[in-house]
Amino acid sequence: MAEYTVGLIVGSVSEPSLNRRFADALVRLAPETGLVVRDIPIAELPFYGAQYDKDFPTAGRAFKDAIENVDGLLIVTPEYNRSIPGVLKNAIDWATRPAGHSSLTGKPTAVTGASKGVISTALAQNHLKAILVAQGAPLVGAPEVYIRITDDFFTEDGAIANEGTREFLTAFLQRLHELIRRWQ
Repeated sequence: MAEYTVGLIVGSVSEPSLNRRFADALVRLAPETGLVVRDIPIAELPFYGAQYDKDFPTAGRAFKDAIENVDGLLIVTPEYNRSIPGVLKNAIDWATRPAGHSSLTGKPTAVTGASKGVISTALAQNHLKAILVAQGAPLVGAPEVYIRITDDFFTEDGAIANEGTREFLTAFLQRLHELIRRWQ
């Protein structure tokens, strides 16, 4: 099986972050699928503005370079007010600017998220997917992965406790691997 590098973008900069914990648990499953995961942080990005299009600041350029230097993306988002967090939207704005130079076009991407709520992050993920499709990012369509975190979701050491959930999430990561392979 070919090995691919995947950039991980966690759409939360909260401390503590439930989605960071979930992302870290997903990363533990990645080696089984032929994926090597690299974190692509978003916390240091300034608010995007068109004034930066002619001269990207170091943080903006580093973010775009990080996306361009991976084979695919895994985006883990919380849901804030029935959409994606502003910090994640800001990161997407940096990735897609200046106009005509989107780092997301043609970048195979998987989207997931976790919440303690019953519908998890379904609305945020739908909004995020609409943005990504508009930028030309091919997406893992199925399975859709809306994770509800309960008190027994994680083991003491941060792994995913339920074997069935681990298998489901491993299959999700394998779908990302397949999507990347098709786009290579």
